[in-house]
Amino acid sequence: MRVCAVGLCGSDRHWYLEGSIGDATLTRPLVLGHEFSCSIETGRRAGERVAVDPAIPCGRCSSCRAGNRNLCVRTRFAGHGVTDGALRELVAWPAELLCPLPDSLSDAEGALLEPLGVALHALDLAHVRPGGTGAVCGCGPLGLLLVQLLRSLGTATIIATDVVPHRVAAAKSMGATHAIDTRAGSRSELGPAAAETGGVDVAFEVAGDDLAIEDAIALLRPGGRLVLLGIPMHDRSGFTASAARRKGLTIMMCRRMKGTDLPRAAALAERQFVRLGPLVSEQRKLDEAPAAFEFLAARRGLKTVVRP
Repeated sequence: MRVCAVGLCGSDRHWYLEGSIGDATLTRPLVLGHEFSCSIETGRRAGERVAVDPAIPCGRCSSCRAGNRNLCVRTRFAGHGVTDGALRELVAWPAELLCPLPDSLSDAEGALLEPLGVALHALDLAHVRPGGTGAVCGCGPLGLLLVQLLRSLGTATIIATDVVPHRVAAAKSMGATHAIDTRAGSRSELGPAAAETGGVDVAFEVAGDDLAIEDAIALLRPGGRLVLLGIPMHDRSGFTASAARRKGLTIMMCRRMKGTDLPRAAALAERQFVRLGPLVSEQRKLDEAPAAFEFLAARRGLKTVVRP
């Protein structure tokens, strides 16, 4: 396949700045890039545009057989460990992991279907009910996709928080009813927002930051559900146990996406329940990748896309 577009995400930022993600560390040079769209060059599907599922599960372990391919311990994942990713011109990938890209979506939007698939999996874990209430703590591209999904479900109250002002503004424009800047000294709006609803039904932590977890716990109602998606530095997360315990919260960890989530994401984007284009704030050529990673590291804009 010829690679058309590659989105850079928070895990790429960890590889770039730290050389690791959690307990996974680099042992050899690694080509990054796991959010990507391609044009098939050879075979019976030549000429077809596709979005790519970056995870190649073993298909034989108990997790795979139970339908939880995202939990396969032998998964090979693009741009992770020793499996090179998509920041190159040509790539080979299993045909069964290629999702046809609707004509209405651009190549760059096709690259965003993978994080949309992750957002859908998180939504499933949260048991979101139409017309309920929710919070998203951390409004990078993945958090903003969750805001849009909650809005599309008719969520009555959507509280979005972030420490980066332009992300807070983006959350408001994409459907958050409350968009709160939680930089140091400016967290006073959390209490009134939680009081207004009696606490939200579900909360998503998408920042990889302990303060974001604390905010999510503060915003949840007793008996609520917290889904953790953020990847923390140094592979540790913490929170005040008494606050979560008194509320009897259910805490879930979100691991990538399931096999059916990529086609679901394509269908939702094609029908414009979720808008992907406004998330793309920077596009670079492959030889401009260093500048793209500096843009990513500084958290400027929203989604950076490289076009090989």
